[in-house]
Amino acid sequence: QVQLVESGGGLVHPGESLTLSCVSSGFTLDNLAIGWFRQAPGKEREGVSCLNKNDDYTFYADSVKGRYTIARDRAKNTVYLHMNNLKPEDTAVYVCATDLYLASCTPSSFHYGTWGQGTQVTVAS
Repeated sequence: QVQLVESGGGLVHPGESLTLSCVSSGFTLDNLAIGWFRQAPGKEREGVSCLNKNDDYTFYADSVKGRYTIARDRAKNTVYLHMNNLKPEDTAVYVCATDLYLASCTPSSFHYGTWGQGTQVTVAS
């Protein structure tokens, strides 16, 4: 079965950090672009970050630039989203996504056909 599984979400205070993980099963992430998206209640899904298949291009939304870092560990078949200096407005369900023929990084959800179930990130005092 082809699937993505996220983990690492939780409740943190403003200014703290979290690292989200995205692991695949049934296929390898090795030659695929990976995207991280988030959706807060009442808001549209937002492309937060992505990484192309060669790890030589990344994208960050303006809202997270300088605070988030996307990285891949090929030995563990895992893509991470390191989130620093978290703010209440970062509260959302975070989801990783890919597509079995996706090589290029894009923040558009239209290009992704395989999605995880999401992990909740809550930033509150």
